[in-house]
Parts: sequence; structure tokens; C-alpha cells
Amino acid sequence: MAAPTLPLPPQFKSLQHHLRTAQEHDKRDPVVAYYCRLYVMQTGMKIDSKSPECRKYLSKLMDQLESLKKQLGDCDSITQEIVGSAHVENYALKMFLYADSEDRAGSFHKNMIKSFYTASLLLDTLSVFGELTEENVQHRKYARWKATYIHNCLKNGETPQSGPIEDEEYDENNEEDGASSQSYQGPGRSSSTYQPGNMPNANYSGIHIPPGAHAPANTPAEVPHNTGVEINTIAHPTPQNIPSVDPSLYSNKTQDDVRLTPEDIARAQKYCKYAGSALQYEDVSTAVQNLQKALLLLTTGRE
Repeated sequence: MAAPTLPLPPQFKSLQHHLRTAQEHDKRDPVVAYYCRLYVMQTGMKIDSKSPECRKYLSKLMDQLESLKKQLGDCDSITQEIVGSAHVENYALKMFLYADSEDRAGSFHKNMIKSFYTASLLLDTLSVFGELTEENVQHRKYARWKATYIHNCLKNGETPQSGPIEDEEYDENNEEDGASSQSYQGPGRSSSTYQPGNMPNANYSGIHIPPGAHAPANTPAEVPHNTGVEINTIAHPTPQNIPSVDPSLYSNKTQDDVRLTPEDIARAQKYCKYAGSALQYEDVSTAVQNLQKALLLLTTGRE
């Protein structure tokens, strides 16, 4: 689906890269393309919804979104926000993991830089579903800074340092004209200091972060196999090693003395959300692991 034929108003200059990302995903992943355009429309309305040129552009974009929504029909990622949020988040983090893996391996190239930057744009897009989690805010900051840092190093003939750099300061909003996968400005110096050493260890989709892996919370130090920039559904699934299911979970009922807090419910929902998203990529092992975690939490109040 083509982007609006109208030129992008100057007022929406900061959204040009999100729109370009949508165009790049029209055929690769229409759901991602849809939410990127929705982000452009919602953010554009906040920037300027009164000037004639902006109103005309937003109206055209709104018509395009409605048309795309009809084309996608009863796709759960469009009709159900929690599924759509999981789809975009999973896609963004897989792209982040690919770039992070290349970075840690010392493999610096344009495709890796673009993956970091695109991941940050897709994490922006998650705001259409509500406020970003602190984890995703950190992922977005780190990805945008990494893209800028590595680009500038290569441009100046310098060898980038793999992984996070201790006490590095940067401004994730330092996006001047051309600050895309093709041209980045240097990291800004602001009062916001990224301190990777203060980030806790965490798990994401069952991948453990070893001590000393100073990346944003829930960022694995190793990328799963078969993860790359092209993150389409696999046409011919290959045999997978499915983790065994604890038999006790089949008959478990919520214990009488268990008092689930709103935070427990939210965590269980998140596990289910990631399980559903994993199945979209035919990652059965990750889906089973997350569903087991959700069931254990709901029946025992612990993880």
C-alpha cells in the first residue's frame, strides 16, 4: 500500500523516519506498517491539526489507515490491541536482539546500524497502545544511541566499542534532519545519563542475562538462533525442541491462601501476551515457557 501522495508537511519532519519504516514494511509485515502509520497520524495531530496542509495530509492518512484496516480484515493484531501491541513489541525486540548480537560480536555494518535505529522507531510506535514500559524506554534509548555512536565511529574511520560504554551520556531525542539509518548526528549531551551498570539482571522470553552484561534491562546477551532483520513468518516450520510441561500444572487450582496483586495479574497477562506473539513466529518453545510461567504465577502467586 503506497504512502499518501501528498508531500509530508514541514511540521511533521520529525515523523519522516517512522513513515519510511511503514513504507518498508508494507509487504514485509502489514501489521507493523499499519501501526507505524497510526503513530504518525496520532503524533501528527498533536503537532499540528489546524493548518490546512496538515489537516489535508492527516485526512488522507486517516483514509489510508481505514482502507488498510479493511484489507487486514479480522486480523487479531488489528482488532485486539493487546495482540497488536505484542506483535509490534516482539518484532521490535527481535530486531534489537539481532543488532545487539552483531554489536557484541564486533560485526559493525550498515544493516546492523539500521536495525538498531528501526527498533527504536518501532518502540516509539508502541506508544499508540499507551505509555511505554520502563524496559522499552531503556531499549529505545540504548538502540538510538548505539545507532548514532556506531555510525559516527565508522564515518570517522574509528573502531566502535562493542556493547554498552560505561557512563556514556546521550539524548535519545537528538534527531536532526537526516538522522536516519543513512545519516546520524552525534549523541547529545544532556542531563539524562545512561548508567548501564545500574541495570538489574532480568529474563526475557526465558533468556538469562549473565552478570556483567550491562545492557538495558531484559536485553539478552545472546540472540536466539534464526533471528535476523527479516522477521517474517516461516513458511515451512522446522522441528523444534518443545520443553516438557510440569504435570502438576495440569491439575493446579489457585490455592486458597493465594492473594494475587494487580502487579501479579499484569505479569501473568504479559506472559500470555508474549506466548501469543511467539506463536506468530512459530516459536513454540518460548510460547510454552511463558504460558507455564503465567499458570504458575496464577495458581501459586509466585514465579
